[in-house]
Amino acid sequence: MADSNGRDPASHDTVRNVVLVVFDTARAKSVGPETTPTFSELAASGTAFENAFAAAPWTLPSHASLFTGTYPSEHGAHGGHPALEDDLRTLPEAFSDAGFETVGVSNNTWITEEFGFDRGFDELRKGWQYVQSDADMGAVVRGEDLREKLQATRRRLFDGNPLVNATNILYSEVFQPAGDDGADRSTTWIANWLADRDDDRPFFLFCNFIEPHVEYDPPREYAERFLPDDATYEDATAIRQDPRAFDCEEYHLSDRDFALLRGLYRAELAYVDDQLERLRGALEEAGEWEETLFVVCSDHGEHVGEHGFFGHQYNLYDTLVHVPLVVHGGPFTGGGRRSDLVQLLDLPETLCAAAGVDDPVLRKQSSGRPIRPGEPTDPREAVFAEYVAPQPSIERLENRFGELPDRVYEFDRQLRAVRTSEYKYVRGDDGFERLHHVPSDPSEEIDLTDAEPERVRSLRARLEERFDPLGAVEASESVAMREGTKERLADLGYL
Repeated sequence: MADSNGRDPASHDTVRNVVLVVFDTARAKSVGPETTPTFSELAASGTAFENAFAAAPWTLPSHASLFTGTYPSEHGAHGGHPALEDDLRTLPEAFSDAGFETVGVSNNTWITEEFGFDRGFDELRKGWQYVQSDADMGAVVRGEDLREKLQATRRRLFDGNPLVNATNILYSEVFQPAGDDGADRSTTWIANWLADRDDDRPFFLFCNFIEPHVEYDPPREYAERFLPDDATYEDATAIRQDPRAFDCEEYHLSDRDFALLRGLYRAELAYVDDQLERLRGALEEAGEWEETLFVVCSDHGEHVGEHGFFGHQYNLYDTLVHVPLVVHGGPFTGGGRRSDLVQLLDLPETLCAAAGVDDPVLRKQSSGRPIRPGEPTDPREAVFAEYVAPQPSIERLENRFGELPDRVYEFDRQLRAVRTSEYKYVRGDDGFERLHHVPSDPSEEIDLTDAEPERVRSLRARLEERFDPLGAVEASESVAMREGTKERLADLGYL
């Protein structure tokens, strides 16, 4: 029987605590025993989902889906409207109302109160701040170039204590330790929190590690493990890492450049995997490991030269939406490897069910379905993804680069994808479409739209059945952003 908070502590299938770790920007194809041995060990002893997919190819909409169980066109957080709806139930709110202590540690400046992600957390720490402060200097970190960073600094410096703000800007832009984008500091803080807490409540812990995100700057000893034999650390780190400038053809990267960048990227994964091992060790030392559901996933993947792209914008290739996912603990321990299709937006209901939390509001709004332990009796036939608006906007790119290449203007569109175990179909609101046979063409190089018109019609109908018509998504007016936030977003070209 559920307690007054909607939790069923007597169920043998439930766990006490839930830890949700996001390897920001980790693509499924780059995770494995060589790069991420801790993740692989968890996969071997827990349940590994080999066909897990994000609902969007970048941080803000993907995390919004992860927190609410809804698609981007439903939760309204995207490049044209960068804020999570305040009338949607979030995963931390569900756990908080069920009596859990809720703590978040974010190292991505999109995942903060400015964009609606603080709801339900007792505490949400910002890894880019040396001094924790309500005044968020994340807009400076997000600046695409020096001009945008200076604009954000002028806008933000006197919002609160200027000395604290200046300290945080200097830390994030100048003094943050080389080779680490907050993972070491975050893991240390979590370990101390676990060791010192005297709260009898179960806890929900969320942590975003951002290291695999551009810029790739792993510690030298990690980089040297993954770079080609004829390349040095200095060779690799001298390569310009500016995805939007690359997309806009301001500079060129050779095949060798991308080979070195992929080495740095894999080294970042290895580094953050070691932080994952430290986090697991902290849970063990605190005596919480055996009672914890431990979930590790990514919010989206990354292009490092694939399909002519660098970064994670403008498309819905599997390189961006196929993500790693492992669930360990409770009924998921010893579950083996599963090949059924699942989505990150399935996790809210999954985590609640595993922890004995019954939240009717979250369940009613969700477009996901709870992932059950063991082999699925009713597997998904398809998964979906959306790219609602370019980020940065075309206008913002024009402000930075002037006239853009024709191909960049083509990216100013909405995209939707439907993927079965056999086919992947992508359609844009400008008439763009592609069809791929996944088993024979996993890299999505061969477009079959002309060769298989019946298949195209069938999958197009499935998209139309699932979503409103393309082009119908509009920025919601129901999100009441702070005036200062509106000004900062406008200053950086988001509004």
